[in-house]
Amino acid sequence: MRTIRIEQYGGPDVLQRVDIDVPSPDADAVLVRVHCAGINFMDIHTRQGKYRASRTYPVRLPCTLGMEGAGEVVEVGANVTTLKRGDRVAWCISWGAYAQYAVVPAARAAKIPDDIPYDLAAAAFFQGATAHYLMEDVGQLRAGDSCLIHAASGGIGQLLVQWAKRIGVTVFATTSSDAKADIARRHGADHVMHYDGGRFADAVRAQTQGRGVDVVFDAVGRDTLRDSFRATRTRGLVINYGSVSGSIDDLDPIELGEGGSLFLTRPRLADHMADGVTVQRRADAVFAALIDGSLRVEIAGRYTLDDVEAAHEALESRRQTGKTVMEISGAGA
Repeated sequence: MRTIRIEQYGGPDVLQRVDIDVPSPDADAVLVRVHCAGINFMDIHTRQGKYRASRTYPVRLPCTLGMEGAGEVVEVGANVTTLKRGDRVAWCISWGAYAQYAVVPAARAAKIPDDIPYDLAAAAFFQGATAHYLMEDVGQLRAGDSCLIHAASGGIGQLLVQWAKRIGVTVFATTSSDAKADIARRHGADHVMHYDGGRFADAVRAQTQGRGVDVVFDAVGRDTLRDSFRATRTRGLVINYGSVSGSIDDLDPIELGEGGSLFLTRPRLADHMADGVTVQRRADAVFAALIDGSLRVEIAGRYTLDDVEAAHEALESRRQTGKTVMEISGAGA
């Protein structure tokens, strides 16, 4: 079968097309014929080596890239009772989706409703589950609350905006351009602004009569985090779930006290997808919202195993604002 593998960390040039034997699932896993794989920043970060020492995401070299996909179960491990051959499934945070077949732990795989196509499932599951746990479990926002969402035109940002509006939350959003601001508005953001060198915090304070927002969702990191503190109300919550601009390595906890006894957390999806019941619950919530139309996922780019380098380059350069998927055809070994 065809795969996209890396044997060293680096740029898109380290991506290799390698033919290997179709693997067999262990007792607690299933073998899936992959129809579509999602393309995510986690794939980029894996290729760059940012998880080389991670305990939460223990992916090591050599590896087949792709941590999100959708397809059909073709073989079931001896201990698996929740899935069977022929089931349509989606999964995330299990590497190996850039291939014609993938071994997936059964506890990571969720059944897909019949009216959700494979490409939409592959595009929606990882980022949808991320938005779900950030909003429902970590942020715990309720109708009448307010939040600030950075990178609101990005894949997860768009979903966070929509999820917040489903709940009845007032959404402040930041983007880097007018075109991206239009995307955030189309998805329901109430107040949209540029980062403006950190002056977004002043704008948020002005529009909340000096109070600040209840929760900030910050995936940018170094360029925004300290100003996120300024945009947050006293005893509010700042959720740093990514570091696209780099990490802060000189943060003194006293800054949280000076900012108004703030709470700061750096959650990871893996800790909120701890078992098969939770995985299916999040998938059901995401797929139900897609079906009823309250959640929209835009597939901005479609690639194949033959042009995966272009997909990575587009994502890294921010030329892609929606979700991208890899359509994996000719799934025979």
